[in-house]
Amino acid sequence: MKKLLFWVCGLIFLTFSVHAKQEARLFDNEEILDVNMGFSVKNLRKFTNDSTYMDSFFAYKNSSGSMDSLEVELRVRGNFRLQNCFYPPLRMKIKKKKAKGTILQGNRKLKIVFPCAKNSNADSFVAKEFACYQMYELVNQHYFRTRLVRINFLNEDDKKGEPVQLLGFLVEDDDEVAKRFDAEILENTRVIGTLLEDSSAVRHDYFQFMIGNTDWSSLNQHNMKILRLKDDSVIPLAYDFDMTGLVMPPYSQVSNLLEISSVKERLYRGYCREEPMMQAIRQEYLANEKQLLEAVNDLQPLINEREIDNMHAFLNEFFDILKDDNRFAINILSACRTVN
Repeated sequence: MKKLLFWVCGLIFLTFSVHAKQEARLFDNEEILDVNMGFSVKNLRKFTNDSTYMDSFFAYKNSSGSMDSLEVELRVRGNFRLQNCFYPPLRMKIKKKKAKGTILQGNRKLKIVFPCAKNSNADSFVAKEFACYQMYELVNQHYFRTRLVRINFLNEDDKKGEPVQLLGFLVEDDDEVAKRFDAEILENTRVIGTLLEDSSAVRHDYFQFMIGNTDWSSLNQHNMKILRLKDDSVIPLAYDFDMTGLVMPPYSQVSNLLEISSVKERLYRGYCREEPMMQAIRQEYLANEKQLLEAVNDLQPLINEREIDNMHAFLNEFFDILKDDNRFAINILSACRTVN
C-alpha cells in the first residue's frame, strides 16, 4: 500500500508541475532540496548504460512548500562506485519542455550522487564529498556547481515498499559549465598536464594535494574535464572527490603504482611550474585558510563533531606544510612532476 501511495503521489505531482510558477534556478539556492525519487536499483543496473536511459520521475518541494514533479530519464554512470556500491551514481536527463517553469529549467542533464552503502553513516561521506566541491569553488573560478538534496527514495526492489531517507547532491552538467564560461568541453582529448593554463593547473593540483586525492589524470581525463576558453587556454575541471583522505570512505584505495599506501598520505602529483607561480598560489591558499576550514564547519548539522575534528586535523596538516618553507620545498617544489 505504501509503495502504491508513493507512486500515486508522484503521478499527482506530475499534473501539478504543468501549472507550477517559475522557480528559482536550481543552483541559486544553498538550502537542502527535499526530493522524492523511486526506481528499481536492479533494473537501473541491468537495463541502462552510457546510451540507454529508463523512465522515472523527480519530485521536489517548491518555493511554496508543496511538491512538484516532472518526468525524467535515468541511467547509471561511473566506474568504481558503480561496481562497488549498492546505490549506483546516476545521470538524469530532463526534456526542455518538461523542465520549463520548474527548478530544473536550464538543466538538460544532471549527475546525482547517492550514498554508496545502505548503512546508517553512509550519508556522512556524501556530505564530506559535497564539502570538497564547495571548497573547490573557493580556490578556482572554474568549477561544477552542486546542491545538496534530501532524498525520500523508494527502491522498487524492496518488498516492504518503504521509502528510505538518503542524503545526496546534484552536480551541474559539463555542457552547462561550458555555457557559463562561454567555452567548450574537450571530449576524448588527451591533454598533457604541462599544457594546462598555469595558474588554474596549480590551484587544481594544490587542491588535490590538500584533500589527499591522487585519483585523477588530465591525460586520460580521469575525474577531470578539460575546458577550453575563448583564448584557447585549457582549464582543468575537477570532480569526484570521494577517494580522498578528507572524505575517507570505507572503499578508499590508492594505485599500487604510487609511493603511498593510503589516501591519508599526501602525494603531490602536479607538474612543476615556475617557482614564482607556485609561491603565488601558495599565498592564495594561505589567504583562504579560514574560509576553507569554515566550509567544513558548515557540515555540522550533517556529520558529528568527531568527523568535523578529523577533517580539520587533515586540512591543518596541509596548511602546516604551506606555512613551513622547508616542508613546502620537500613536499611540493621537489615533489612536482617534470616532463620526463
